[in-house]
Amino acid sequence: MSRFFLAIQVWWRTLVDAEFGRQVAELLAGPPPAPALPPASAAVPAKFDQSSQKQPEAPQRPQRSAALTLLATLQREARLVDFLMESIGEYSDAQIGAAVRDIHRDSAGVLERLFKIRPIDTHEEGAEIQAPAEADRYRLIGTVRGAPPHRGRLVHHGWEAAKCDLPDWSGNSVAAQVIAPVEVELLA
Repeated sequence: MSRFFLAIQVWWRTLVDAEFGRQVAELLAGPPPAPALPPASAAVPAKFDQSSQKQPEAPQRPQRSAALTLLATLQREARLVDFLMESIGEYSDAQIGAAVRDIHRDSAGVLERLFKIRPIDTHEEGAEIQAPAEADRYRLIGTVRGAPPHRGRLVHHGWEAAKCDLPDWSGNSVAAQVIAPVEVELLA
């Protein structure tokens, strides 16, 4: 069962972290072919100075989780973290509803801009549908009998991202874990 959770973690991180996705693709492609050895006649002359041929390395940018970048974007544009971290027990339903309306609109805007999220299946929930044989995009609920395709009632239409366009983060390693910086209004 632990491999199942590992697979989910790898899938999610591959989806939200382009660099991690590239590394997974390289790993799945296998090791690169070994370079052919040059013939003995093409040996490097003894006086060749290899140190002068090294390219300068680009400075390493601090690493930041793509999940934190997404969370910081949702906080900055929709104040989602503020809302979720605040105790709402003392507020009336009307006050909560008024706050949620803005958070909902702004969060949906972030998801649309960064991921262009779309339903996988366009049927109405409750409709009888046929789950195709390539069931990686479908989760079957109940007892599975026989070979696909399977017929059933649509419980949820699913979601998929048409793109993944997270903003580049350019901060330093000190701020890599910061979702929202402390705000201080200066006194006159």
